[in-house]
Amino acid sequence: MRSEGEGFSENAPNSVILWMKIVDPTVTVPAFPKEADVRVLLPQGERFSDLRSRLLLDGILFREVRYLLEEETISTLNANGQLTVTFHPAGVSRPASAKARTLAGWAASAARDAFELMWQNHAVEEGVTFEFVPAEQIVPEGWLRYLPYPILNPAQAEAIPHIVSSNEHLMVVAPTGAGKTVIGMVAALRAVLEFRKKAAWLVPQRSLTDELNAELDSWRQRGLRVERLSGEYRVDARRVRDADLWVATTEKFEAICRTASLREALAEVDCLIIDEIHLIGDPSRGAFLEAILTRVHSNGPKMRIIGLSATVANAEELSGWLPARIVRVAWRPTLSTWQIPAVASSPDWSLVEGAKMRLTTAITRRFTADRGSVLVFCGSKRNVRRTALMIAASRGAEVYQLNPDDPDLVHRACAAVGVGLHFKGWEYKKEAEQAFRAREFDVLVATSTVAAGVNLPARAVIVQETEVGLKAIDIATVQQMFGRSGRVGAGESEGWAYLLVDDSERAAWQRRLLAGFRVNSQLHGSLPDHVLGEAVQGRIGSPADVEGWFARTLAYHQGNRDIHAVWRAIEFLIDSGFLRRGRHDGEVELVPTELGVLTARLMVSPYICHQLRTALGEVGVPNSADLAESRLIETIATQVPTLAHAGISEDLKPIAVELKLARGIILEASRRTHSVRSSAGSSAYSPGDLTIATLLTAANSPTSFLRDARYIGGIPYSTMYPILEEAPRYLHWLASQGILGTVHPWIAVVAADLGRRIRWRRCQPPRGSGRLLWMFEQMATPVYVDDVVPILWEAARARGLTSPDWTETGRPKDCKLGLLEYSALLRDRATGIVTGNGGEVVVTSSTIAVLVTWAGSDYLLAGPNRGRISVDFPADDTVERGAVTFTWRGDYQATGWLAEYVKSEPVPIRSDAGEL
Repeated sequence: MRSEGEGFSENAPNSVILWMKIVDPTVTVPAFPKEADVRVLLPQGERFSDLRSRLLLDGILFREVRYLLEEETISTLNANGQLTVTFHPAGVSRPASAKARTLAGWAASAARDAFELMWQNHAVEEGVTFEFVPAEQIVPEGWLRYLPYPILNPAQAEAIPHIVSSNEHLMVVAPTGAGKTVIGMVAALRAVLEFRKKAAWLVPQRSLTDELNAELDSWRQRGLRVERLSGEYRVDARRVRDADLWVATTEKFEAICRTASLREALAEVDCLIIDEIHLIGDPSRGAFLEAILTRVHSNGPKMRIIGLSATVANAEELSGWLPARIVRVAWRPTLSTWQIPAVASSPDWSLVEGAKMRLTTAITRRFTADRGSVLVFCGSKRNVRRTALMIAASRGAEVYQLNPDDPDLVHRACAAVGVGLHFKGWEYKKEAEQAFRAREFDVLVATSTVAAGVNLPARAVIVQETEVGLKAIDIATVQQMFGRSGRVGAGESEGWAYLLVDDSERAAWQRRLLAGFRVNSQLHGSLPDHVLGEAVQGRIGSPADVEGWFARTLAYHQGNRDIHAVWRAIEFLIDSGFLRRGRHDGEVELVPTELGVLTARLMVSPYICHQLRTALGEVGVPNSADLAESRLIETIATQVPTLAHAGISEDLKPIAVELKLARGIILEASRRTHSVRSSAGSSAYSPGDLTIATLLTAANSPTSFLRDARYIGGIPYSTMYPILEEAPRYLHWLASQGILGTVHPWIAVVAADLGRRIRWRRCQPPRGSGRLLWMFEQMATPVYVDDVVPILWEAARARGLTSPDWTETGRPKDCKLGLLEYSALLRDRATGIVTGNGGEVVVTSSTIAVLVTWAGSDYLLAGPNRGRISVDFPADDTVERGAVTFTWRGDYQATGWLAEYVKSEPVPIRSDAGEL
C-alpha cells in the first residue's frame, strides 16, 4: 500500500485507486487488490468510532474532516480500469429516492483532484513554522502608532519589507483573511509620511469604503486627513485637494480622474493601493479598474501601484502587464475546506430551489449546534427572505402566516431566533451586521454584497445558488464568498465553505474551483465608455494616441489585439455625438463634444444614453405635464437595463402592474392598508413595470413617501429603493442637456424637475418643485446637501415659497454659502421669458444662458450669452409652442404647458416650521 506522503500521479495509468468520502458510518469499504491506493475521508465524532476501528484494522489510510458532507467514491476498480466517480446527492438530508450518479472522463479527474486537495489540506503538518514578528523590526518607528497591532502576522512580515525598501510596483498575492489591510496601510503611510505626498486606496464596493473608513478613524485622530469618496457621499473639492489619503470606490476614483478641477490634486498621488486587484476580471466593474491601471502605468514611475490580490491562476500574467513584482504569501491564516454538496436535478426549478433551502437549513443547524456562525449567500433578495424564514422556522419561530415582503415582521421573527438579513435597501442591514459581529446572531443570510464588501467572517459559508439575479455566478464571486469562512479575527481556526448545486453541474464546478480564478480583461464589453473617458482627459486625441492606449491595456497584453473593435467604438461615439472628428496641423484629431464631456463626467454608459436619447426623440412631443412625465418614465424604464430588469418577487409583480395602471396614484385607504386593489386577469408583468410603477408613484403620490414608510402602494420601500437611487442619474444627464440643445427642451425641463423630486422624495415635493430644490442644493453646498436641503425646504414651504424667484437679497439662515457666493447665486437664477411681437421671444439674463423656442418637435436655440437674447419661434404655427431659457448653473424658466415646472403649488403653512 502507498505510504501516506505519496499522492496519486496522473502519469501512472496503471495505478489502482479507491478513494472514498464517507458520511454514513454503516458504509463498508469494498474489496480491493493489494496494490491499490486506498484512502478514506470521514467526519469526526463518536458516530464514526467503529468505522475508524475497522479502517485501522484493515490498514486503510484515513483522515478526518470535521464537517464532511460530500459522499463519493473515486475508483479505477472496474472492468476496464477507467477512472470514475460515483457521488450521492445531498448527504445531510438525502431522500430515500435520491440516486447516485456515476461519471467518467474529465468529471472523474476533477473529483480525484478535489479529493487530493482535501487529503493534503487535512494532513498533520510537522516541522512547518511561520513567525509572528514585532512591527518595530520592519516598520519605521514613526509609523507604528498608525498600525492597529504591534505584531505583524507571517503574511505581513513577508510582504511589508518589499513595501518599505523599494519603489517598484508590487502585487501581493495572499489568501483571504491574511491581513492585507495592514499591508495597504504601510504603503499609504510611506507615501504620506516619508514622501509627503498623497495616497489613494481603491476598494471594490461602497460598503468596503465604510469599513475601511472606520478603521482609519484613528489616523484622523492622529492628524492625518482621510477623505472617503464613494457614490453616496458628496465630494468637497477643497477637502479632496487637502486630504492625505483618499478611500474611494473604483468608479469614484475614475470620476475624479475625469474632473478637470481635480487633476492637480490627482498629480500629487504617489501611491495607488488597489484592494482586490484581481477584480479587474469582474464583468461589472473590472473595465474601470483596467482603464485606471492602464493610465497609471503608462505614466511611468510617477504613481506607485500596490495591488492586493487573492490567489489567482494567472498572477504572473497580471503582474507582467503592470509590470509589478509578485510577493506570494505561503502562510494561510486558517485551514479552509470547500465542498460541493448536490441536490437532485429537476426540470422544475422550484423543486431544486426548495431542496437547496432545506439543505442550507440542515447545514446551518449542524454548525450552530457546535456554537459556530454561518453566513448564507443567496442570489436574490427574495431568496434571502425565504431562506432566513425557513432557518428561523427550524428554530421554532412562527413564520408560516407571515408576509415575507413585510420587512418589520420578517426582521422581528428572524431576529428573535438569532437570524439576520443583509442586502442593499434592507433597513435593518447595519443592525444585522452589528449583531452578527457581536455573535448575538449566529446566522446571517445575505446577497453577494457581503462577499465583496463588509468584513463579516463566519465559521461556515453556504453559497446557496449558482445565479445572482439573472446572471450565472462567476468563479471570482464564489471565491470571495468562500473567503468569508474561518477568519482569524473572528476567533476561528478553520473555515468551511459549501457551494450548493444540482447534480448535473457539480463536476463542472469542481473543475472551475480547482482551476482557480483567472483574471481576464473585461474592457471590450464597454470600449466606448473608456475611449470617451480617455478622450475627455486629453489622453486620446489622434489615431496614434488610440493605438498607443490600446497597446497598453490588459486586453492587448492577453492577446486580444483587435484594433478594429476600438475603431468601431470611436465611430459609434462620433455618430452618436459624443466625439467629433477634426483636423489640427493637417492631422486627424478626435475631440470630445460638450455632450461627450457631460456623459463621461456623469459616468453613464454612452451606449445606453444613446439608446435613451434616440428613443425619446421618437416619442411625440406631449401637450401636458401628466403625459410628459408618463412618456419620460416609460422610456427610461425600458431603455436602461438596470431599471428594466430591477429585482422583484413573483408575488409583487401583479401589485406593480396594478400600480402602473393606476399611474402611481395611491388612495388614502391603500396607504393605510399597505396594499392596492388587485385586478384578476390584469396585464402581465413586463420588463420595466416595477420602475414605471415606482417613478409614477414618486411623481403622482409624493405624500406617500413618509420618512417611516415601509410600504408604498403595496410594494416594500426596499424593493423600490434601488430604482429611486439609479433613475436620477439618467434624469440628470437629460436635464443637463437643456443648455446644450441636444434634446428637446420638454425633455430637459421635465427631467430636471422629476429627477429632483425623486431624489428629495422624503420631502414629498409636488410637481414644479425642482427649481426650488435646485436652489437649496446650491445653498447647501455638496458637503452639507443631505442635511441642509430638507431644513431649507421646510422653512421655505412654511413661508409659502414655491420657486427661487424671491426678491430679498439677505443670506437665509442655514445657507452654507458666503455672502459673495450667495449674491452670485442670485444672479445665476433664470430670469423671466418675455414674448415680443411677431413671434419673437426675448430674454434679458444676468447670467450666461441659452434661449430655446419650440413648435411641435422643432426647436431653435440662441446663445449661450449674457444680457439680451432673442430668437424666433419655428415656422410652424399650427402646433403647440413655447420657450425655455436655461442658465449655465442649472436653472430654467418656461412658457406654455412647461410653465407648470417653473413653480409648484403652495401648501398650507405649518406653524412649527423654521424661518428661512
